[in-house]
Amino acid sequence: MRRVHRLGCSIVLLLLLPGCNALNPLCGSARPVPVLSSISPKTIVFSQMPASFPIVLTGSRFVSSSVGVFNGSTVTTTVNNSSQLTITVTSSMIAGPGAYNVQVQTPAGNSGDLGCSSGGKSATLTFTVT
Repeated sequence: MRRVHRLGCSIVLLLLLPGCNALNPLCGSARPVPVLSSISPKTIVFSQMPASFPIVLTGSRFVSSSVGVFNGSTVTTTVNNSSQLTITVTSSMIAGPGAYNVQVQTPAGNSGDLGCSSGGKSATLTFTVT
């Protein structure tokens, strides 16, 4: 009887620890915050820019619902695997030479109010148009 009581306390303790996705078994539907470490290409010449072109984003913790964000706008995204995705940028999104922000965003999952964090935005990298 006493052993069952301890098991019940352990479960209660797990539910009370906020943000402990690894310890909380109810956080299974939580999605990780994406990590963006590099983009390729990093630059393009404005006068030689095609109508649309791909940028490969490399990092980690990408999931099927992750999307690329180019200068604040969500763009067409193909998730290649958990460490690489490809976005398509159109020339209409680029007004001229300058620096443009690139980011990965993952929407929250169905974790509810269980002390689970879910989804988020990666760090921002810069795409340069010369």
